[in-house]
Amino acid sequence: MAKTVLVINSGSSSIKYQLVDLETGEGIASGLVEKIGEPVDGHYKHEFNGEKHELEEPIHDHEQGLKRVLGFFNEFGPKLDEAGIVAVGHRVVQGGSIFPNPALVTDKTINQVKDLAVLAPLHNGPEAKGAEVMRALLSDVPQIFVFDSSFFFQLPKAASTYALNKEIADQYHIRRYGAHGTSHEFISSVVPSVIGKPAEGLKQIVLHIGNGASASAEVSGKPVETSMGLTPLEGLMMGGRTGDIDPAVVFHLIRNAHMNVDELDALFNKRSGMMGMTGFGDLREVHRLVAEGNEDAKLALDVYVHRIVGYIGNYTAQMGGVDVITFTAGVGENDDVVRKMVCDKLAPFGVKLDEEKNATRSKEPRIISTPDSKITICVIPTNEELAIARKSAAIAEAGEDTYGNVFSK
Repeated sequence: MAKTVLVINSGSSSIKYQLVDLETGEGIASGLVEKIGEPVDGHYKHEFNGEKHELEEPIHDHEQGLKRVLGFFNEFGPKLDEAGIVAVGHRVVQGGSIFPNPALVTDKTINQVKDLAVLAPLHNGPEAKGAEVMRALLSDVPQIFVFDSSFFFQLPKAASTYALNKEIADQYHIRRYGAHGTSHEFISSVVPSVIGKPAEGLKQIVLHIGNGASASAEVSGKPVETSMGLTPLEGLMMGGRTGDIDPAVVFHLIRNAHMNVDELDALFNKRSGMMGMTGFGDLREVHRLVAEGNEDAKLALDVYVHRIVGYIGNYTAQMGGVDVITFTAGVGENDDVVRKMVCDKLAPFGVKLDEEKNATRSKEPRIISTPDSKITICVIPTNEELAIARKSAAIAEAGEDTYGNVFSK
């Protein structure tokens, strides 16, 4: 019988899930629950065996949503009690300084994840709730928290420390935690096999660019830098987020626009970036506007690429060189225009792009630079679900985590 892991990503008003086959690495079934707790009808989508099943009804809370999801598995397949499920893995954005590794879901770890919501208010609460509900619904299956910040727990102190008053930083746990760590770890571990070089000594930059975007630098598979900080707001320009911005802009808007904390939070996280500059968070719409001659869209795209190239230069200097740069996530995997714009800026450093390979759409890991390029350029689809599934299965098989928590039915 195949061994599978059900991977769940609970958001404030949504739940994404995928049943992953550990042997093949493929998603057997997947789905989405949307508009939880909203005054309009919610939406369910369950996909299995080439068939899509959808339903609309009011969804009052995560418990109702997850109960319906389990009902879909029983009704439309595959039945979980026949699918070889060995664990349920829950993606959690913020593990703080408490969780450098995945953890079994227990009363204690649920409360710890909830407490860490002060560092990720939009994410940790719903993620803890999702795990709490699934633990009750599937009590005989180990539930595991896998933290997005764990990979960057290894950052050197010089990279993870803000130049903030030490007492304040210590008291309020303010440091650079990073995000998208599961994706960066997965990609950096796959790169050596894709380019045919050993991981030892390899200097690489990973560009996870989608609606949320982050960059990282790894030497011998270990992270040495990343663009996101205390929260996912820091770093690259994103779909709705500002990325790097002078913090004094906050003071300026409080004093002159009389904006409060919630208004500033929404402005910086949801109403800025591509959305704020063009009216669209989707790069496909931005490219359309550029083709129509829209100057705002052209500027936004230039800023977007400028920030990416700036981080590449920073990380290349920090590592003393770079061997490979990898594009991943929605924009990185699919937007050949952005990839070309970035690589054209790097041409003076010996980057040579294979135009035909760059323009080819594919879901396979691939090299898109020419053989004589001084830096290898890759496109590798990320698979956070598979990474979460593997980590969860390892703890389920051991029956315990590194914190002394033991699974018992």
